[in-house]
Amino acid sequence: MGRAMIIGAVGAGKTSLVQALFADRQPARKTQALEYRDWVIDTPGEYSENPMYYRSLMATALESGVLVMVQDAARERNSFPPGFAQGFPLRPIGVITKADHPKANVERAKLLLRESLPEGDIFVTSALAGEGIDELRARLLQDLGLTGDAD
Repeated sequence: MGRAMIIGAVGAGKTSLVQALFADRQPARKTQALEYRDWVIDTPGEYSENPMYYRSLMATALESGVLVMVQDAARERNSFPPGFAQGFPLRPIGVITKADHPKANVERAKLLLRESLPEGDIFVTSALAGEGIDELRARLLQDLGLTGDAD
């Protein structure tokens, strides 16, 4: 089964996003290694920020069907290199997290994400408020060829 591989900077909200996709209300914790959960692979932020770990991301992509690139709406810079999505043999989707953060700038986040993800849909989400989560879940399940409730 293909999975959605979620990548992004340290603190971008990847684990909170995964928990929201599965309606898991536990407090998020720092992801230390690749974490597999049903149809999702949660990756540590260091894998996206440090080129020494890109090999691990590429190897994990072989188990994946969709690349989910996460950009924190409150972050002022991009953690991905230009055109990064094009280096993966996967269908890319962009996700902006923390849309409800007091320092969120969704338009800036879209521009930053587009530097690394020239094509593909971008979803605006808030794991805290549940904004955009249902739409993202439906899209991921559709792209992965999964039907029904994957909880």
